[in-house]
Amino acid sequence: MSRLHVHATVDVRGVDLDLDVESGSVVAVLGPNGAGKSTLLGIVAGLIRPDHGLVELGGRTLTDTGTSTHVPPHRRSVALLAQQALLFPHMTALDNVAFAPRSAGLRRRAARERAETWLAAVDAVSLADRRPHQLSGGQAQRIAIARALAADPELLLLDEPMAALDVSTAPAVRSLLRTVLRESGRTALMVTHDPLDVLALADRAVVVGDGRIVEDGSVHDVLTRPRSAFSARIAGTNLLAGALVDAGVDTEVGVVHGVCDADCEPGAAGAAVFPPSAVAVYSDAPHGSPRNVLRVTVAELEARGATVLVRSGSGVAAEITTAAAADLRLEPGAEVWFVVKATEVHIHRVSARRGG
Repeated sequence: MSRLHVHATVDVRGVDLDLDVESGSVVAVLGPNGAGKSTLLGIVAGLIRPDHGLVELGGRTLTDTGTSTHVPPHRRSVALLAQQALLFPHMTALDNVAFAPRSAGLRRRAARERAETWLAAVDAVSLADRRPHQLSGGQAQRIAIARALAADPELLLLDEPMAALDVSTAPAVRSLLRTVLRESGRTALMVTHDPLDVLALADRAVVVGDGRIVEDGSVHDVLTRPRSAFSARIAGTNLLAGALVDAGVDTEVGVVHGVCDADCEPGAAGAAVFPPSAVAVYSDAPHGSPRNVLRVTVAELEARGATVLVRSGSGVAAEITTAAAADLRLEPGAEVWFVVKATEVHIHRVSARRGG
């Protein structure tokens, strides 16, 4: 079993994290830059010593500030796969992969046999004799994946594993990782900003904000029922937070009405969630049936093929056709009205999880 438990604080970074990862699961860690995601990986890997806390993996104590326990990184059975492959330039691909089992004490022949097995698993046997400068970015990352897994780690840490790959290479590496993780039943913690990584690889997602875990749930729940501005943005949806009222949420731009969950209770914290495609844009104040009407200032226009994403200064976005944008003569600074039918708005209660 390779269950992970982390409860740690790093005072200088304002980090206070509390996380449990079940054996065999893949957890995506999301959040804005500087939120504490890399600090979390560093604590688990043993590269950062927390001021206070406990890290346990598979029943073994890796860090315990109460007893001054700190297992060094190379003895943790934790492998880190970073954005860059970071292969040893003077070694062949096969020797790079064999390095980890050799370091763990395997004899040369056994280490090379294990390396050959993992090169086959990542479809890179033909690259065995090449050196890193002879590899493309995608090929190098395949070798890095094989090297990480050849160490037979209890836990795999993935730090933006597809971020440095081009758009034509990333899907293949993502598919490879998905296959490897599922077939091996490996426990993994993955930092990413890409919703495709989350959807393809993870079965659970946590969102870190200001050094705390502010959301924690299944991938489906976090992406369809976001409770923070960041998770809403990564899911490509709008989120307006505030206090719950009857059939709505009292937000900084006014009361937004919608379809409420059963547990919505007036006075509690809540969020109104709706897709940009549900927002209509008007140059004049609309009249007629009851709906949510928000007066906004256009901040940015983003072309998306046949549609245009209209971002407002309040953070709400509308997705309309290119023809509609042209008819409205939209430009940054223009004042318009965003209109959303109440039936298109999902309102749920927010009970964000906090670390510590």
